[in-house]
Amino acid sequence: MIHDNLSIIVAVDRGGGIGRDGDLLYHISADLRRFKQLTMGHPIIMGRRTFESLPKGALPGRRNIVITRNPVYAAPDIEVAASLDEAMALVAGADEAFIIGGASIYAEALPAASRIYLTEVDAETEADTHFPAIGPEWRRTDESPAETDPRTGIAYRFLTLTRCEDSKSKCKTSCME
Repeated sequence: MIHDNLSIIVAVDRGGGIGRDGDLLYHISADLRRFKQLTMGHPIIMGRRTFESLPKGALPGRRNIVITRNPVYAAPDIEVAASLDEAMALVAGADEAFIIGGASIYAEALPAASRIYLTEVDAETEADTHFPAIGPEWRRTDESPAETDPRTGIAYRFLTLTRCEDSKSKCKTSCME
């Protein structure tokens, strides 16, 4: 079931990498600002390991929902859900909720999401965590020009992908072409 209010936000390198050793592959200032700007005031849904990788715990200004199989898991300023379906029930009234990781939550949420806010990083680093393949049912609806992070020298651009209602009529070309 596709949820109109479910969005994914992720930074992906050329090889589909999103993380290594429990951390992001790239720390691009503009990407972090965009993440904050888009998610502020909205629920964010993440797996337990992603939550535990956050340096200061729950992200302020957002409803933090952590998916875990541990029924007694608790941390300050979070809500716990046993599954993506349970997390989606918690945010049913939200205008937009964001999946922020990790890989298994992304893979489970991708078929249910209606938007992807993608930072396409023009680099490739050895990753141990990857984003699932994005299929032809997605089309680009917004794209920024390529920019270079002044601190790291890494090139990137922002894309917004929207799920096509009918992959044969409204999605003449794949978003990945």
